[in-house]
Amino acid sequence: MLSRLLQHTCGRHRPASTPVWTALCRFQSSLPAEELGSVSAQYIDKEERYGAHNYGPLPVVLNKGQGVHVWDVEGRQYYDFLSAYSAVNQGHCHPKIVQAMLDQAQVLALTSRAFYNDVLGEYEEYITRLFGYDKVLPMNTGVEGGETACKLARRWGYDVKGVPKNQAKILFAQNNFWGRTLSAISSSTDPSSYEGFGPYMPGFEIIPYNDLAALEQKLESDPNIVAYMVEPIQGEAGVVVPDAGYLRGAHQLLQKHNALLIADEVQTGLGRTGKILASHHDGVQPDILVLGKALSGGIYPVSAVLANDEVMLTIGRGQHGSTYGGNPVASRVALAALQVLVDEKLSENAQRLGKVLRSQLQAIDSSRVKGVRGKGLLNAIIIEEDEKVKAWDICVRLSENGLLAKPTQGDIIRLAPPLVITDAQLDECAGILKDTIKSFD
Repeated sequence: MLSRLLQHTCGRHRPASTPVWTALCRFQSSLPAEELGSVSAQYIDKEERYGAHNYGPLPVVLNKGQGVHVWDVEGRQYYDFLSAYSAVNQGHCHPKIVQAMLDQAQVLALTSRAFYNDVLGEYEEYITRLFGYDKVLPMNTGVEGGETACKLARRWGYDVKGVPKNQAKILFAQNNFWGRTLSAISSSTDPSSYEGFGPYMPGFEIIPYNDLAALEQKLESDPNIVAYMVEPIQGEAGVVVPDAGYLRGAHQLLQKHNALLIADEVQTGLGRTGKILASHHDGVQPDILVLGKALSGGIYPVSAVLANDEVMLTIGRGQHGSTYGGNPVASRVALAALQVLVDEKLSENAQRLGKVLRSQLQAIDSSRVKGVRGKGLLNAIIIEEDEKVKAWDICVRLSENGLLAKPTQGDIIRLAPPLVITDAQLDECAGILKDTIKSFD
């Protein structure tokens, strides 16, 4: 039983400050009536014992996924409303993407870029034509994509714009999040990301998000600015949607001052917000585009940076790369993942059902709901918290009721189901959300 497990384990091996076990101890009385099963507890205990404590998951141990659903090791079924932070836009284990991976892995998995392979060029042609760029630079993870974009912008600044050596500067928006490498945390305004990891990357400066006047002031005062890297919608910050026209206005200012717009679309891209790119809501074609997450449908780590020749060809042969970047399996998986997005019209589904979901969330009659915001199927509920009820508590109860979501920024619950969700499934999930939130009134 969970109570005995927690008393035994928290007291025996685990410091009270450990995130997972703190959460388990705190919420033992609010977990499902059947309690956390002994099998789940064993898996959690093993991760806590042998793994780094750099995440604080909900106490749910998953072992199967299909479409919009996942199952835990006790066989309980859940709706997935996180989608691995929007990496599973195409749904869990999409058969076309899985088959593409299996077929390629049995033939040729990795060559490194020391040699050509017969898949990479096909993928490069497809993705560049789909998004309208001359070139793509393939990498593995979203944060590597961001690092690559920064390198490209700096090199372009020196070779094309004529910025003095080692003086290039890149602007970032306050509350940005693009990963946890040393470069990424150097642009962060969140102490939990950067505190204790200095010294930080030079040449990064912060401006307020959704503030064109602040951007213009920076650009006019400093000719060494080479780029502004920004999320069209800030995901980890709590699904913060800027004013309509903000991205377009930013791009126009950057063009005026001969600087580049880097769109971090790792989370917002690939159909999530109702268009293939969130930038397209403002009619913007970024100078550098960073993609990741759903670029593989959650099957394999794949990221990409796209740009036109003036930018991309400033980096020459041997000046940037990755052993696994552009490998045959990654290329075949990404190609299939993009084709699924297009063929199944997942952007259109996200656009239509996102409006339905926000309407239903806004209709919840509860003092716990402070606000609802989002675009497409990237949405958030802002929770009115007090000493007794936090957003985390609501997410734990949502899991009891068959829906998985997680808080971000403390009081915000991000809602991002796979884009393959149907009308009937969305209605059922909206009902779960409504009933769960109202149960705290």
